[in-house]
Amino acid sequence: MSDQVKKKKIRDIQELLKIIVQEIEDTKGMDLVILDLEGKVSYTDYFVLVTGSSDRHAQAIADRIELKLKKEYQRMAISIEGYQEAHWVLMDYGDVVVHIFLSEEREFYDLETMWKDVPRISEKQLLQSS
Repeated sequence: MSDQVKKKKIRDIQELLKIIVQEIEDTKGMDLVILDLEGKVSYTDYFVLVTGSSDRHAQAIADRIELKLKKEYQRMAISIEGYQEAHWVLMDYGDVVVHIFLSEEREFYDLETMWKDVPRISEKQLLQSS
C-alpha cells in the first residue's frame, strides 16, 4: 500500500512559503520575517529570515524544513550552506531562500536593513492568501 501513496505537489510559491513557515512555527523559530523580493533580484522571489536559539535549534529548523519538503513533496533544496556550524544556515529552494540565523549573526549581517525598501509579508497575510 505504501507504494501507492502519491507524493503531494506544491502548487505555487505561496504554498511553498506556507509549508516553510509552518515548519518554522512548529520548531519554535523566532523573529520570523518574510521579505518579498519579487522583481527586485533575479535569483529568488522571497527571503524567509528566522532566528534559532542555539546551533542545535538552527539545525532542527533546517532539518524540519528539509524533511517535510523532501519526504512529502519530493522538493529538494538547490543548496544548503552553513549547516555544520549552524550560525547562519542558508537553504536555497529557488523561489524561496531561507536564512536561519543565530542572534549574533542576524544582528551582524542585518539583512532586514539591507532590504528595508522591499515589502514584508506577515504570517497573517500569508495564511489569508490562497
